[in-house]
Parts: sequence; structure tokens; C-alpha cells
Amino acid sequence: MRFEGSKNYVATRDLTLAVNAAITLQRPLLVKGEPGTGKTMLAEEVAAALGLPLFQWHVKSTTKAQQGLYEYDAVSRLRDSQLGEARVADIANYIVKGVLWEAFNCATPSVVLIDEIDKADIEFPNDLLRELDRMEFYVYETRQLVKARHRPLLFITSNNEKELPDAFLRRCFFHYIKFPDKETMIKIVDVHFPGLKKNLLREALEVFFELREIPGLKKKPSTSELLDWLKLLLAEDISPETLRSKDQKAIIPPLHGALLKNEQDVHLFERLIFMARQNR
Repeated sequence: MRFEGSKNYVATRDLTLAVNAAITLQRPLLVKGEPGTGKTMLAEEVAAALGLPLFQWHVKSTTKAQQGLYEYDAVSRLRDSQLGEARVADIANYIVKGVLWEAFNCATPSVVLIDEIDKADIEFPNDLLRELDRMEFYVYETRQLVKARHRPLLFITSNNEKELPDAFLRRCFFHYIKFPDKETMIKIVDVHFPGLKKNLLREALEVFFELREIPGLKKKPSTSELLDWLKLLLAEDISPETLRSKDQKAIIPPLHGALLKNEQDVHLFERLIFMARQNR
């Protein structure tokens, strides 16, 4: 089982090697990188390319590790007992399976995505160490040991909002997705917008990378935001000439709301570009 890339996802050689290393080692692949660089999409595309079912667990600040295994719905059981329901006698009726349980029960190997693990409490990764190591967990309410029929391929993404425990990191294969250079970005754009006019793409990329290089920018535009912007440029039939306009009233690029996400960055960009054009 090897990942050789996907027609819908431009994977660099380093990223492809990382995915296959995780498959060979049978360890979770911890993927970090700027938001919008395709970390979540990687798991989806690997699952599609290998023909494996995908189980997704999108972590929130309130998410607990136990929820990935199972939850006991005591409230429903209490309500049913008050209504005299016969199903109350079997506690198994109130065990809600989590994403990992579903993956462990899968008849074939599968892909599991634990998305944005750094959003949860710092103890969240440590609480999963035993289950991810042994590929099993115990359901105390039903006295049942759940074992994985096949070890799933685990993808874990992080935006670096907080440090992950060393014990957890030791069990993972790590890869950092570098921000694409212009050559790679052209390939990515070509996947989403085949046949895009070269003049428009060239001018759009010049504006985009110029934005990213501005010192002091609070939120640099990402790959996904570039794709959104290109979609809008095409929808509004914006010409390449408009993007390189020297008109002082058109300092800010058209439809810039897809790229710049706060007023401080907009004002900063306006000042720097105005000064640069004044000095030409």
C-alpha cells in the first residue's frame, strides 16, 4: 500500500515520502503547516487514492479524548427509564460509538483523520497514547474489549496553536508542509483552474506573493485563499491589466477581501504599495 499522489492534490516528493513512511512504520502522521496549506485535504486524498474508507474527527476546544472512543448517554437512559422503555435493561443501547471505534470495527484498513488536535486541552493527546499504541480500548459499561481489526492509517493535523507532549510526538512520524513556491503554486492552481490564462495567473501570483512578503502582516493569505480569489477574478472577468494598474485609486487589488482578512492588514498594504509606487 503506497501513496503515489492524486490528480486532485499536488503532493511534493517530501510529502509523498512522509505518507509512505507513516504507512511503513504504522505510526500516525503528524502534519503541521500554515492554515490553508492542505493538511486536512491530504487525508481525504490519500483515502481516495488508496480506495480506503475515511473516518474524520474534527477536534474543538471542548473535545475530550473519550469522545473518539465512545460515550455513555446516561441522559437518554434516564429518560427512557422514566418512560418505562424496555431497552433500558441493556446498557449497550446507550453506548455511542466514536470515530476510533468505527475505524477499529471497519472490515478493511481505513484512514482516520484527527483534525486540529492542538485545539483541544493539552491532556487530549496523552489521553490517546495507550489506544493509539495498542489499537484497543476497554468499554467499562459493557465490559467489552474493542480491538482494531486492521490498524488504520492515522493523519493528525496541527496549526501549532499549542505544543504537543513529547510522549505523543515520539509515537508519530512528523512532516511540516512548507508553503508552496511559485512553481508548485502554479501546479496547484492548474488542478483547480485548468486552462487559466497565463497572463492573469502571472499577475495574480505576483500580487499574492507580494502580499505574503509584507512585513508585519497579521494574517498572510494562504493557498486556499488564493484559490478563492482566482475564482472571484474569473467570475467577475477581471483582466490582468486591472491587477497591474498604477492608478493610485486602485492601489488595493480587486476583491481583496478574499486575501486580506482584517482592516490593519488592508491599511498596511495600502501604505506600503502607495509609498513604493510614489518612489518609482
